[in-house]
Amino acid sequence: QVQLVQSGGGLVQTGGSLRLSCSASERTFSTYGMAWFRQAPGKEREFVAGVIWSGLSTFYGDSVQGRFTISRDNDKRVVWLQMDSLKPEDTAVYYCLVPRSPYLTPPRTPGQYDNWGQGTQVTVSS
Repeated sequence: QVQLVQSGGGLVQTGGSLRLSCSASERTFSTYGMAWFRQAPGKEREFVAGVIWSGLSTFYGDSVQGRFTISRDNDKRVVWLQMDSLKPEDTAVYYCLVPRSPYLTPPRTPGQYDNWGQGTQVTVSS
């Protein structure tokens, strides 16, 4: 089981930027698709972004398309989520996750992921 450590959350004003990082403990990380989800208070978990093992294909939720960028460095065992033009509705706890079927395109359904952990809080003030 891949252990993931997240960092980079915090408080930012509307229009600002943040970058989330997710570091993996296992070398097998380089063979896994990865995804970011988020959950705002009182709302369901939402797919934010996904990236295949090579980093060559990325996927985004409709609400963040064009503002967020997912990327990875397999040598460093890190996946990032660059968040630009942040809005108050981006406020949520963000989770970095490995899907149950890690060798495929990361799915958009939260039920395909386990081990959600505590996540990282991102707060965007208006």
